[in-house]
Amino acid sequence: MSTDDTSPRDLPALGDLRVVEMGQLLAGPFCGQLLGDFGAEIIKIEPPGAGDPMREWGREKPHGKSLWWPILARNKKSVTLNLRTSEGQELARRIIAEADVLVENFRPGTLERWGLAPETLRAENPGLIVTRVTGYGQDGPYAPRAGFGSIGEAMGGIRYVTGDPGMPPSRAGISLGDELAGTFAALGTLVALHARHRTGRGQIVDSALYEAVLAMMESLVPEWEIAGYQRERTGSVLPNVAPSNVYPTKDGPVLIAANRDTIWRRLAELMGRPELADDERYATHGARGAHAAELDDLIGAWTAGQDSAPLLELLHDNGIPAGLTYRAKDMLADPHYRAREAIIRMAHPDFGDFPMHNVFPKLSDTPGEVRSLGPALGAHNGEVYGGLLGLAAAEIERLTSTGTI
Repeated sequence: MSTDDTSPRDLPALGDLRVVEMGQLLAGPFCGQLLGDFGAEIIKIEPPGAGDPMREWGREKPHGKSLWWPILARNKKSVTLNLRTSEGQELARRIIAEADVLVENFRPGTLERWGLAPETLRAENPGLIVTRVTGYGQDGPYAPRAGFGSIGEAMGGIRYVTGDPGMPPSRAGISLGDELAGTFAALGTLVALHARHRTGRGQIVDSALYEAVLAMMESLVPEWEIAGYQRERTGSVLPNVAPSNVYPTKDGPVLIAANRDTIWRRLAELMGRPELADDERYATHGARGAHAAELDDLIGAWTAGQDSAPLLELLHDNGIPAGLTYRAKDMLADPHYRAREAIIRMAHPDFGDFPMHNVFPKLSDTPGEVRSLGPALGAHNGEVYGGLLGLAAAEIERLTSTGTI
C-alpha cells in the first residue's frame, strides 16, 4: 500500500497533459474547454490584435464584452501568435513539441500549408495526438467545403426532426452541432491518449461535425431503409409513446412522462379514473401510443384546473416523472441546482459575480474544476514564450514589435 498522503483530489484527472488549442469559434475550442475542465493545461493560440472571434460573440454584451467567452475559454492560457508567418510557424512547432495534444479546427489542408502537418509534428513528437475538428472530416468529396454548425446539423439529420410538424425545420436554440463535434473530439482525444499508453505513439483524431450529429440520430437510418419509415417533426410529442407530453395548468405547462404501464396505472389512480388503466385503448404501451391524442386530452382536462406547484408535488410523491421547462431564472432559483452546485460563481474583472454551469460529469475522486475564466488576449505570452520556450525578454519584445506574437 502506498504511503503517499496526497489526496486524489489534489491531482486533476488530466493534470499531466498539455494541450495546444488552435483554431477559433466553437467546435475546437469546446473540445479544449472540456479537457481543461478536468485539469489539462490548455495553451490557446490566437491571432495577435484580434484574437478568437468568440471574444465578441453573444447576443448580450455588457461593457461591450462577450458573456460567452469567459465560459468557453475558462481554464485556458492565451498566447498570441501569427501562424501565417514562417517565424510564427516555427514558434508553433516549438510549443507543440512540448505538448501531448494539438486541437485544431481549420479547414483540411491548412496545417499542411503552414508546414504543420501532423506527420511533420509527430516526427519530432511521436506521442502527439492531433485532434482535427471540421465540418465534413479530413477526406471525402466535401472535405474542402466550409462547414458551420447549422450545415452539419442539417446534413446530420437533427434539423429535419426538430420543431413543430406544421413549421419548417428548426434549430435547437444552442450551437448543438458545434458542441457535439467538440464533445466527440474530446472523447476521441481521451481514447487516443489511452491507446498511447500501450503503443507509445500518437495518432490523428478526425471529428466531423455532421458525423457527430449523425451519431445522435438513434435508429433513424434503419427505420428508413428497413421499415420504410421517415421520421418527421413531432413537436412536444414522442411518437407512439404515451402519455409523454406537455400539459396545461392554471399557471403554466408541466411535463408528464407516464408511459410505462406501472406509472400510467398510478397516474390513472391520481386522476380519479383508475378504470382507464384497464381500458383496452390505454392498457398497453402500443395501445396508448395509438390513442395518444385522446389520452392527452383526458390528462390535459385533469391538469388544466390545477396549480402547477401542488400538482407537481403530487406527481413526484407518487413516483410519476414530471417537471417544468426551465429558463435561466428557474435554474438559478432551484434548490436541486444549488445542492449539487450545478451553477457556480466566480469573480470577473468586468462583470463581477459571474454565474456559469459547473464541470460535468462529476467524478468522486478527481472531479473537474473551473480554475479561471477566459483570459485576456495574450495574457500568458510571458509564461509560455519566456517560461516554456525559454525566450529572453528582448526576443519576446522583438517578436511583439514585428507582429509575430
